[in-house]
This record gives sequence, structure tokens and C-alpha cells, in this order.
Amino acid sequence: MKTNRVAIVTGAAGGIGEGIAERLARDGCAVALIDVDGDRCAGAAARLGAFGQTMAAQADVSDPQAVANAVDRVVEQFGAPTILVNNAGLARDKPFDQMSLEEWDLVQGVHLRGSFLMSRAVVPYMKAQRWGRIINISSISASGHPERANYCAAKAGVEGFVRSLAVELGPLGITANAVAPGLVVTAMTHATAARRKLSLEDHLADTVSRIPVKRPGTPGDIAHAVAYFASEEAGFVTGQVLTVSGGVIV
Repeated sequence: MKTNRVAIVTGAAGGIGEGIAERLARDGCAVALIDVDGDRCAGAAARLGAFGQTMAAQADVSDPQAVANAVDRVVEQFGAPTILVNNAGLARDKPFDQMSLEEWDLVQGVHLRGSFLMSRAVVPYMKAQRWGRIINISSISASGHPERANYCAAKAGVEGFVRSLAVELGPLGITANAVAPGLVVTAMTHATAARRKLSLEDHLADTVSRIPVKRPGTPGDIAHAVAYFASEEAGFVTGQVLTVSGGVIV
């Protein structure tokens, strides 16, 4: 895909988000990286400047005013955004009956409320262009996972959200899809290993043993799927959840 579209990627200071931002920049998009960690986000944008036009904006995606301010900055610098990747996320894993309301609300706020707020802020620009791509990053955990009730519920909500947007926005030339990664080694993987009281190496060995392709995923694997959904060629594909997990079926 080669394009001159303006793309926004949230949670783009590292990991999967940075990988997606790199791919979209390589594909010719002007890419705005948004993250709650402003310094890391600026560093990622500077690195990716080698591949195309990039900018960084600090924002908590669960904060309506911060979202509005960040999108205004993108429009001022690059113009109307027509590709949105809702990738921002975090985990607060623990047994359901030990989970605090704050831990529940925090995870829902970033994943689900954040996807809503970012989409609401960007869709008017897509409507004006009569072209848009919304891609939410879900997870195979949307199907259920022990000690991740808040995360699983948020990811299931993200998938339901894109299905609703697909029906509502399809007549306007806007598609909405989700990518559901399996194991991808990021900072969240380290946290999961710690929760299981395993070293990262032991956690990966145990998890990879159950992956048919016998390796963990990479941010690039997820970025390939996002690039397809963001492309002109995917205009007849909407309301879909693409699992990218090396063959793991939950």
C-alpha cells in the first residue's frame, strides 16, 4: 500500500503501537503517534522520522479534552486524519475477586472509553472525506483468560464497538475492523511472566510450546494486518476481527 493519508496511532511510544506506526510511515502515511508517555512518544516519532512524516502528541486517551487537543494538533500539522488505530492499552491482572474497582475502571477507560473518544474525535474528518479506516487492536484474550476479567471484558467490548461502527459508518465510506494478537513480546509480556511467578524465558517457553508456528509474534506481524485493513483494497472488508496468533485458537 502506498498512500498519502494521515494516520493516528495511539499507544505508539513502543511495542505494537510503534511497529504499526513504522509500517504506516513506510507505506507513505503522515503518522501521528499519541501516547500518555510524552517523552517516549517523542523519541519514537523521532526514530520513525527516518521513514516518513511523523509527529508526537501526549494524551491520555481516556480524557476527552486531552483527546480533542491531540487531534486538533494533528489536524493543524498534517491535515484531516482518515486512518485511526486504537492501540493504547494496559493491564492490571489479578484474580477477579481481588480486583479493585479502580483497576477495573482504569483498564476499561484506556481500552474501551479511549477507543470511543478517539473514534468520536476523528470520524467527522473521515465523514468529510467520505473515506476512513478505524482499526482497533483487540486480543485473543477477548475470548476469556484467567485473572484478566477487566482486560478480557475491555477487549470484547472493543470488538463489539467496531462491529457497531461498521454497520453505522459503512454507508459513509468508513470501515471498522479489529486485529486480535496472540503472544507478542512487549512490556506487557514481562508483567504477565511476573504475575505467573516465572522468568520471562520460562513464560515464553511455556507459551510458545502451545503456538502451532512455534514462535512468538512480533510488532511487525500485527502491523501487516493493520496495513491491510488501512488499505484501499480493504474497502469491502468491515466489521471483522482478524486473529493474528500463530494458530492459537481460544
